[in-house]
Amino acid sequence: MFAVIKTGGKQYRVAAEDLLKVELVAGEPGEIIQFGNVLAVGEGEDVTIGAPFIDGASVAAEVVEQGRGPKVIAFKKRRRQNSRRKRGHRQLLTTVRISEILVGGAKPSKKAAAKPAPKTEEKAAEKPAKAKKEEAPKEKAAAPAEAKAEKAAKPLFTAPKGEADDLTKIKGIGPVAAGQLKEQGIATFAQIAALSDEDIAKIDEAMPFSADQIQDWREQAKELAQ
Repeated sequence: MFAVIKTGGKQYRVAAEDLLKVELVAGEPGEIIQFGNVLAVGEGEDVTIGAPFIDGASVAAEVVEQGRGPKVIAFKKRRRQNSRRKRGHRQLLTTVRISEILVGGAKPSKKAAAKPAPKTEEKAAEKPAKAKKEEAPKEKAAAPAEAKAEKAAKPLFTAPKGEADDLTKIKGIGPVAAGQLKEQGIATFAQIAALSDEDIAKIDEAMPFSADQIQDWREQAKELAQ
């Protein structure tokens, strides 16, 4: 038995087990769909032609896959208008396998393929694993933060014994800056005068003072320390 169906503005002659591509039809692979626009049904020399369609006739088909056709290039040029337009198009197509041809309002005997059950156990197992992965970076991030806190709590230098000098006598060091320096163990002119370039780089990295500032303080401290 064969039938002539209409879909997507085109006509197709089909029979059972035929595999064909038609313009996009909604459906997932394995799903059974029906084409209701049947123009003709025949078996041998006995052919019934609809006007335009046959009442109660349909064609059942199984969706094999959803895809696209080859790219078609449309190029348009207007002469002497400096106008060119190039467009590409890939038609959405559905590949179907004809299951059976139905007449008299019959329904498809073949049912859609059963969908696989959701793997709830695997998903449940994945969630704890993901949670562990998320916790690991947090622990790693916490370690550098703790190291920074310890580094910040420990003074850069060891304060000398005895009375501290009035560091505000150095031009550029105010009460706030003097307090910050004392917190880092710098309390005398002699200490500032004896700072090496490495010490200056260490202070520049850890405190809100530039290397140029500290070098200027070192030169002033050398005179005050005498």
